[in-house]
Amino acid sequence: MEQVTTTRRVEKLNQASQARVIDPDRELPGALGDGAVLAPDLLLPTAGLDGGVLDPERYATFSREALAAITRSGLMFEAVLMAGFGLEIAGTADVTDPRVTYLLHEVGEETRHSRLFVRLLDQLGPTAPNPLDNWLTSRVTRRVVDRIVHHPALLYTMVLAGEEIPDLLQKRAAEHPATDPFVRAVNRYHRQEEARHLSFARGRLAEVWATASPVDRALVRFAAPTFIREMYEAMIHPGVFGAVGLPAMRTWRAARSHPGRVQTRVDATRPVLDVLLDTGALRRGHVPRPWQRLCLVDAHGRPAAP
Repeated sequence: MEQVTTTRRVEKLNQASQARVIDPDRELPGALGDGAVLAPDLLLPTAGLDGGVLDPERYATFSREALAAITRSGLMFEAVLMAGFGLEIAGTADVTDPRVTYLLHEVGEETRHSRLFVRLLDQLGPTAPNPLDNWLTSRVTRRVVDRIVHHPALLYTMVLAGEEIPDLLQKRAAEHPATDPFVRAVNRYHRQEEARHLSFARGRLAEVWATASPVDRALVRFAAPTFIREMYEAMIHPGVFGAVGLPAMRTWRAARSHPGRVQTRVDATRPVLDVLLDTGALRRGHVPRPWQRLCLVDAHGRPAAP
């Protein structure tokens, strides 16, 4: 019965995706203005800095470099999701299943998002090199990506995190009056389609969990929080701080424990934990410590002190 209900929900998502296809190249033709693109009271706490650290000119540079880093991170993560979806489609016996149709819709939507992100990056013109881009992190990243795309429960857990984190950041930016108008338009466009992606991922996680392997379940329970935490921390990489004269690695490491940055992480990841609890992937009273640390909750999933 539950599978029938999920199928009907997916069919409705297919209808919604088909009803409104937005081509960002045609419907979002705008461009960035000069200066800062995000308000200091919005970006600085999320980045792990306090007000007054940067003068207006340096902050304008910081905001553009930070948004570029976040945008590139989103672009790369969407590529991982599309790789996972492609493997899922290739391994599906019944390609007429509405779930396959929706995955194709989502891949199409993600490619349109990615094209828009590329255009935004081109306008931002970032120059800050990322010191985390080296052979060791590249090798680790490839291994993590391999785990994600080949383990369905882990994949959909990461889909939820990869949608919830930017959704929260974009919601705040879209609602802030000081956000650059083009950035606000990009965020509003992206969020309206991501809402469907979140709905699909929640239902799909419950389905794949029922048949998940012991390894897949262990990855969700104990490894996923680390993957999510590092994905979140890497969105604003050390080079962004170095671009405005701050000690790059030292500032980035310190920023990880800044109250504003921690609170944003908690606000974005607790909804992911809630889905895992609702699906039975995690149990109240037995929430694994990695999830407790990521979301700042106790073993029952209740908010706890930092």
